[in-house]
Amino acid sequence: MGDIYLKLARAAIAQSVGIPYDIDLDKLLAEYPALKELGSSFVTITKGKEHSLRGCIGSLEAYRPLYEDIILNARSAALHDPRFQALDELEYGDIKVEVSILSKPKILNYSDIDDLKNKIKPNIDGIVLKLDGYQATFLPQVWEQLPTFDLFFAHLCQKAGLGQDCLKYHPEIFTYNVEKYSE
Repeated sequence: MGDIYLKLARAAIAQSVGIPYDIDLDKLLAEYPALKELGSSFVTITKGKEHSLRGCIGSLEAYRPLYEDIILNARSAALHDPRFQALDELEYGDIKVEVSILSKPKILNYSDIDDLKNKIKPNIDGIVLKLDGYQATFLPQVWEQLPTFDLFFAHLCQKAGLGQDCLKYHPEIFTYNVEKYSE
């Protein structure tokens, strides 16, 4: 299925920048009916030999068919990630696509920061942090760039628009896992 997920994302990105990309969606849906089930995904686009981030958009909750989620998140990652200008046709040949299929996030009960440290599984857990109306997530792959608990959570707190020390306010923490597919 990973090849199918990548093909859907790649086609959506190509079409969004004006590059023709033949894909028979009806045939894929007939061959792989699981694509019609509700699912959540993240599509990550990297660029160049250094694989620098070029766009990453996704859904934390499954609320639409998986194939739609992948297609719409791929288009959004290419055109609407607020951190980047829209991808253009010239860049298209220099990108790599990654699709992550998410499990349902589960609340993680913890008593304090030390307890949270003991319960988090680096490189396995994706994290959703929520506090006072603010929210952010990091996919499990982010542990590769932020390999320590303190670094990972300081950046996650910042991404949520909170101070680096937001864990002292005992935010809600949810964990999820991903099936990751890369070109």
